[in-house]
Amino acid sequence: MSEYSIEQRGSPNTLEYRMFYKNQAGDYISPFHDIPMTSEEGTFNMVVEVPRWTNAKMEVDTGAPLNPIKQDIKKGKLRYVANCYPHKGYIWNYGCVPQTWEDPTHTDVHTKQNGDNDPIDVCEIGEKIQPRGAVIKVKVLGVLAMIDEGETDWKVICIDVTDPEAAGMNNLEDVEKAKPGFLDTTREWFRRYKVPDGKPLNEFAFEEQYKDAKFATEVILETHEFWKQAISGEKDQKLAWGNTQQSGTATLMSKEDAAAVVAKQPEFGAPVEITDIKCEKWCWVGM
Repeated sequence: MSEYSIEQRGSPNTLEYRMFYKNQAGDYISPFHDIPMTSEEGTFNMVVEVPRWTNAKMEVDTGAPLNPIKQDIKKGKLRYVANCYPHKGYIWNYGCVPQTWEDPTHTDVHTKQNGDNDPIDVCEIGEKIQPRGAVIKVKVLGVLAMIDEGETDWKVICIDVTDPEAAGMNNLEDVEKAKPGFLDTTREWFRRYKVPDGKPLNEFAFEEQYKDAKFATEVILETHEFWKQAISGEKDQKLAWGNTQQSGTATLMSKEDAAAVVAKQPEFGAPVEITDIKCEKWCWVGM
């Protein structure tokens, strides 16, 4: 993560905890808007929100200035993903591709559903447990089209380019050979993970089949175009589009204003003990 550094504010496992980003020059940036979508030809950048095996539902806060990573909140409480037997938390490193946006006003021609108003999600399947907040280069392998409560919620399958298996993993067939059954397990994880919270099973487009790397790349590039329209001020979806690096846009913030956003946050403190029982038990979710 040499290109970017993290500044933590608040105490971990509390409502106030935030992770802000800085670039090499020491300027505050938005991980949503100021980290490039791609770093070199054939690869994409991934912002790691949730390390593998953890439960806290961390995410880039699209509605707050500078879009720090924070834990999602529902009804005033921190959100955790249940351990759906036999899994512990998330089964991959989970995050998003910066400078992408699933436009909620756009109806996808394939899924017939609108976007979910977030950056596009990615599941990194390499062997390393990535640190929360890391920015890594990934190779895209395919995509699953989840339908989440009537919205298109793409799940891109990718691998860290530095992973020992990355050179020989270029498509979904390679994933199946190297990790037999993992793609099916991933689909079943997404199908069931909200059931312990009282939600129905999730559904999928394309008769539940994955689409290949070419299709996945086209989806990412399309969501990048939606992001470009929004960052230029053409669309207002009541998200925080302020940035410090997109010169010439109506959404550009000054360095001073960005620093003032962070200065308002509480100082970084010791982690608070997690008491949510969801992190400690397994949930059986049948067919």
